[in-house]
Amino acid sequence: MNSYRIPEMARKYMEYDMIQKHTDLPHFPEFRTRLLYAFLSKHSSLSGYSELFSLVTSLVQIGMDTHDLVSVNNNVKETKAARSRQLKVLAGDYFSSRFYYLLSHAGQIDLIGILSNAICEVNRLKMNLYQTMKQLKMTGDDYIKRTVEVRSQLYLAFTGFMEESLHQAWPDILRLFTQCEVLLQEITRSEAAQQYRDSWGYWHVLQQASKDECKHIQAEEPDYSKVRSIWLKYKVTPQLYQMLNHCMKQLQEKMQTLESKELGKELHAIGEPFMRYLSTPKALEEI
Repeated sequence: MNSYRIPEMARKYMEYDMIQKHTDLPHFPEFRTRLLYAFLSKHSSLSGYSELFSLVTSLVQIGMDTHDLVSVNNNVKETKAARSRQLKVLAGDYFSSRFYYLLSHAGQIDLIGILSNAICEVNRLKMNLYQTMKQLKMTGDDYIKRTVEVRSQLYLAFTGFMEESLHQAWPDILRLFTQCEVLLQEITRSEAAQQYRDSWGYWHVLQQASKDECKHIQAEEPDYSKVRSIWLKYKVTPQLYQMLNHCMKQLQEKMQTLESKELGKELHAIGEPFMRYLSTPKALEEI
């Protein structure tokens, strides 16, 4: 089909009263899913599967993202919080299981194996990321690189499915779109002091701050006004805006190299939210 309707299709599996009433779900992976759909739709023989493949991949991603929201601490006594935690576990399992069901009914058994291997790789990358964080060996640049790697890995599994003319472009464009997505989220986090822990700003500041400043931002109960002043001192938000602007320019240059002008036009439409964000007065001031 020509129209993109993956989010609407996914709601059939996500919008259950019990889930909506008792817990929160992660955001739909809109940019990566639209990107995958756009590339697969240009395939001469697989275009008919572009909706199915994009749908199941988005459900797997939502399943993994939902599990990431489960608190590590299992000592939850309050009934509402305990129910929310339990539902996140069950919902994540359910979303992930749908890809087996949908692909098996479509006879796409090989893709089940490919996505299963990709899930294992995502989990390996996450474990390495968490271990590096725990050891306080993370840098700001490394954080962005690794986060992009984790988020794009599932979609990279489709590299071998792409048309020959798009085979090399897919990983680069996927990485740049995902990096823009990560940077946009990091800008939002940098503007809300309570969300600073393990953000780009957190690792960036740890590399440059004084011992007293590092001690403060690592405190269990920090003074958020002090955190804000540290973020301003080290220009966390302006640097993120500049990084997003640079990444978007790289993405635009890469899209101009595509042979398919139709695909290039679609990708520009997908990236339009980034451009609108960078054209706001605040962004222009920071850039």
